[in-house]
Amino acid sequence: MSALASLWMVDADAVAEADLQRYRSWLTASEMARHQRFVRAQRQRQFIVGRVLLRAALARLLGVTPQEVRLDEQVGKAPRLTAPVLKGTQPGFSIAHSGRWVACAVSAQTALGLDIEMRDGGRDLAALAAQAFDVDEMAQWARIQGLSGDDRTDGFYRLWSEKEARFKLNQVGGYCVSVPHPELSVALCSERPLAQAPRIDLVTLP
Repeated sequence: MSALASLWMVDADAVAEADLQRYRSWLTASEMARHQRFVRAQRQRQFIVGRVLLRAALARLLGVTPQEVRLDEQVGKAPRLTAPVLKGTQPGFSIAHSGRWVACAVSAQTALGLDIEMRDGGRDLAALAAQAFDVDEMAQWARIQGLSGDDRTDGFYRLWSEKEARFKLNQVGGYCVSVPHPELSVALCSERPLAQAPRIDLVTLP
C-alpha cells in the first residue's frame, strides 16, 4: 500500500535574527544542549531553522500548533517526537540541510529519510566517491564518469544524496525518489512506496 509525504524547504539565510532568538524558546533542553555544541554560527542557524520547520510540518500533519510539538534529541539518531502523545503509528519525518537551504519531510504513513546536497562541480568528485561509496555505488559512479559536465555532477550528487537518505531511513531496502530543485540534489527514501513524489513547498516560518 502506498503512502503520501510532504516536503518543506526554507531559506535559512532569510530568517531574521530576531526570529531566531524567538525560536530558541521553542526548543527543549536536549535540543538547546545540542545547539550550544555547534561552533559555527551557520550550523547553529541551520539547527534552529530545521527544528522549527519540522515543528511546523508536524503541526500541520497532526492538527496542533507548532509550539505544542515537542522533540527530544537522541544520540546518533533523528529527534524523537514526545508530544503530542499519539496512539498507533507514529509519523515519519526527516530533516536535512545544505548551504542556505533547510528541508524536512513528513508522512503519516511511512518512515522517511531525506537528504539535500548543493551541487558543486568544482569539487574533486572522484576523491569524494572513493572515500564515501561502497563497491556497488562505485560501479554506478564508474558509469556516471562517462558523462560530461553538468550530467556528471548531477549523477554524482544524485548517487550521494540517495546514499545519505537511505542511511537516515535506517532500513535495508526502501523506496527512493529524486525531487527536482535548481540548486540541490534532493533524495527522499521511504519504507513504503510513495503514491507520488512530493513537490517542494518553499515556506516561511511561522
